[in-house]
Amino acid sequence: MLLLQPWAVDLSHWPARFVLVLFQWLSQIDAAKEAALLTYFVVQSFRLTPKGAITPGDATEVQDIEHALRLAEKLAASSAGVVAFSRTGDPSTGELEDAVILYANGAVPLLESELAIAC
Repeated sequence: MLLLQPWAVDLSHWPARFVLVLFQWLSQIDAAKEAALLTYFVVQSFRLTPKGAITPGDATEVQDIEHALRLAEKLAASSAGVVAFSRTGDPSTGELEDAVILYANGAVPLLESELAIAC
């Protein structure tokens, strides 16, 4: 199926009703693509082993950014390190954007120092 971009076609000689329906249809496609994206919020804690190595604790998926920040701050008091982050993507394709670090505290392995922290 050939899908033409509306700006790439001269629509001046087409009936106005058809052009309106075409633009509405293209808008619905864009809205459906946008609606397919989901944002996941995750809090990951880290602990020290008796030998001093850092190991991951349980990763917890939470509802929203506020919950992620509250949980991360709570876990920071009892963990060697904690990081809260979000990722946005399309579950049907598996494509995900880069993670956005919302909170980091303590020893967090593989967290590059040049990464910007959102909060």
